[in-house]
Amino acid sequence: MISNQILQNTIDGLKGITRIDLCIIDTEGKVLAATFQDTDNYVTAALAFVDSPADSQVFLGCQFFKVFDEHQLEYILLANGDSDDVYMVGKIASFQLQNLLVAYKERFDKDNFVKNLLLDNLLLVDIYNRAKKLHIDTEARRVVFIVETNREKDGNELEKVRGYLGSKSKDFITAVDEKNIIVVKEVLENESYNDLNKTAEVILNLFHINDDQEIHISYGTIVNEIKEVSRSYKEARMALDVGKIFFEERNIVAYSTLGIGRLIYQLPIPLCKMFIKEIFDGKSPDEFDEETLTTINKFFENSLNVSETSRQLYIHRNTLVYRLDKLQKSTGLDLRVFEDAITFKIALMVVKYMKYMETLDY
Repeated sequence: MISNQILQNTIDGLKGITRIDLCIIDTEGKVLAATFQDTDNYVTAALAFVDSPADSQVFLGCQFFKVFDEHQLEYILLANGDSDDVYMVGKIASFQLQNLLVAYKERFDKDNFVKNLLLDNLLLVDIYNRAKKLHIDTEARRVVFIVETNREKDGNELEKVRGYLGSKSKDFITAVDEKNIIVVKEVLENESYNDLNKTAEVILNLFHINDDQEIHISYGTIVNEIKEVSRSYKEARMALDVGKIFFEERNIVAYSTLGIGRLIYQLPIPLCKMFIKEIFDGKSPDEFDEETLTTINKFFENSLNVSETSRQLYIHRNTLVYRLDKLQKSTGLDLRVFEDAITFKIALMVVKYMKYMETLDY
């Protein structure tokens, strides 16, 4: 349950304080962590000690201690030396390891609870009963963040996020699949969505973004009761998908800023196909050449302003008018007319959505 790295850090810290060498061996004779060499010399003695009725003993110039997880023997701890001081340090180290086991078990129980809460696997009565047993506030304001990486987690990503938020015991950091890290964060009364965006930016900066690793972060709306946490999670998942479709340039997307993209994302594909066929008579807007698409996008960026668009495209105004006229003849839509421009813009978004959904089918 506890990683070898955590065990190593623990005994390194204890040695730094006491100057006593320590070693942790599991019940099968595997050395998990040590502050000195030649630990293999003690494995046989440790295995013999496993079957001994004693909780501690001196052998080969070392103090041997048993560390239990409740009544289950978990580790054999060695403290190098046979003096009374070494015995005292060994007892302190054993106590520390036992507390670590308790803490990690509690976190594991909470982790399971949070996962089932997010996935709607709990009855309402079970949510409140288990939250009470785990000492989790049921009426705190919370929001769910999703951190998606483009590679399977090796543990470092989780630890990075835990390192930033983990000291705040009221926040939960977990994972429900191979690529996503989930953060259920408690939100203070004076915190706003601007503060949530700043939190997302800090999490984003924890990762060194390069060509090999792309990070996307999304978050849902703030909820006031623990039973609503799964809703914030579903919103964050939708924001993650909608962000990839319509806001490719953003690393951070909030559910509350999805706009019309949220509506299009919920449309059934048959209805989308019917809409595209009705508007373009079977021709898809993404079939236009690069020049036409660049012209269309720049025209929308400049709020249908012909003069500003032609200036930014470095073309004559009449050239832009010619391109718009040509587009009108092929589609029947005049982008200089507001209603036609809206129809065309929505059609482009619908096509993006359809293409994204196609990639998920493969």
